[in-house]
Amino acid sequence: MAKEGDHRDTERPHRCSMSCLGPLTFHSQAVGVKVRLSRGCLLAERSGGTFKHGLVFSSRPLKINERIRLRMEKDADHWHGAVRVGFTSTPPSARSLPLPTMAIPDLTDTPGHWAAPVHESYCQAGSELEFWVSYGGAIYITSSNTKQQKLLEGVDLSRPLWAMIDIYGKTRSIYLLGSEKRGLLCTRRSCPAPECLTSPDVKNHYSLIPHGDSDECMSSFDTEDPADDNIVLDCVVCMNRNATTFLPCGHRCLCRRCTPRVVQQFGCCPLCRQDIGAPLTEVC
Repeated sequence: MAKEGDHRDTERPHRCSMSCLGPLTFHSQAVGVKVRLSRGCLLAERSGGTFKHGLVFSSRPLKINERIRLRMEKDADHWHGAVRVGFTSTPPSARSLPLPTMAIPDLTDTPGHWAAPVHESYCQAGSELEFWVSYGGAIYITSSNTKQQKLLEGVDLSRPLWAMIDIYGKTRSIYLLGSEKRGLLCTRRSCPAPECLTSPDVKNHYSLIPHGDSDECMSSFDTEDPADDNIVLDCVVCMNRNATTFLPCGHRCLCRRCTPRVVQQFGCCPLCRQDIGAPLTEVC
């Protein structure tokens, strides 16, 4: 059993319900030298004597389209710039301490790191923002003050991705509000996860596929159609296994286990709703 404070404990898989994405905090060990974590590793604050040394990471990998929600707690007028956000394929537990000074360019100049600065208008104290990586490998951001914006492209989705946040410049402290992944029938959230709220009419048309004797978490179909080459890395039903089935419409969005149940119960692509009327193609 991991000891209290052991960083391995924060990465242990866990789900408390079918609508739960698992616990999400800032990683307790991989933090910048000027960062102090509190409130169960949900509040991260950089000391006011510098504009840098503010790196923090998520405690676990994030799913594609899982939106990380942050609240800007404190800012400072005597610095320029604000928080930087992004993703990395390097696990926080594998990093050497002390961490690099800044995300940009110290980390982004090395493979497996993608980050971009957030405009100061997004980062006023009290404002909330969300950021996520899409199926097309682009990082998006939206906030309570501004509309959705694409920050950058080219994120490698072939490996697990941890959120990477640099409490930089004017931004002094941030609070992790959790995360959510929106679907057609329900929205999955990080712990604690509320009951999935769906209307009776929706349930009559699209019921969740039972999972048999497996203890994996089932999910609803995603509403967002992947960009670019129509390839989805995760099955949009279970979200746990690789999508290996090409449907006649061209979408690769189902794993081998979920495919027959989708064909039998729905008969259409879960992304574009085109009928499944031709032989299916499996990839290795």
